[in-house]
Amino acid sequence: MITCYIVDDEAHAIQVLTRYIQQTPGLQLLGSEENPLLALDAITRGLYKPDIVFADVEMPQLSGVKLAELLAPHTRVVFTTAYSGFALDAFDRDAVDYLLKPILYERFLVSVTRIRERRNALSPFSGKEEAYCYVKGDSRGKLVRVVLSHIQYIQAMQNYLILHLRDKKVITYLTLQELEERLPAGAFTRVHKSFIVPYAKVHTVEGNQVILENQDVVPLGPSYREPFLQNVNARLIKSKRLP
Repeated sequence: MITCYIVDDEAHAIQVLTRYIQQTPGLQLLGSEENPLLALDAITRGLYKPDIVFADVEMPQLSGVKLAELLAPHTRVVFTTAYSGFALDAFDRDAVDYLLKPILYERFLVSVTRIRERRNALSPFSGKEEAYCYVKGDSRGKLVRVVLSHIQYIQAMQNYLILHLRDKKVITYLTLQELEERLPAGAFTRVHKSFIVPYAKVHTVEGNQVILENQDVVPLGPSYREPFLQNVNARLIKSKRLP
């Protein structure tokens, strides 16, 4: 899941991007703000931790270019503006993309693809071999190799995680967000404040439950239901004869 935040002094521009983000599988909108100073304060204090900030270039209190400088290097920025003349400054600030208003949804999807490509390029799991990582185990000095395709689901328990694998469980001292930030985009999704599942392991969705291919059941939380179902519905094959 790629988390997003919008900063624009025009309410209409925020409404357009909000609609685009909400209808795109794999994206989650954390919030929006018309005042860039308030947005900067909220993000730098950790109230929001977006992967991507969609920022207007020209704003009265603080320009989007300056905002990008202050947010770097932990948060990437996609600039939005009605003027093409700012493109050079934008890419000098390592912008992921530069969207010209009025923004078409088709062009927005191109930007999302670039975001995912950059995120995957920075991921330690982006090799040609079967993707894996190492995590610290439940004893000092112990490192455990975890093959991503073996993960059935990930469960948060207070200040540590349980990685439920194909044939064993691995306990590691991490937060769910710390691990989620490093997982390949589009392959895993948060379905509850305490659970992450791989899309490939989802077998059935029934009400507020996600049933995995090994028949384990994890809860589907109300805050995560809509973005999760958006991704599922994008793969839904349905007869036109049915309502």
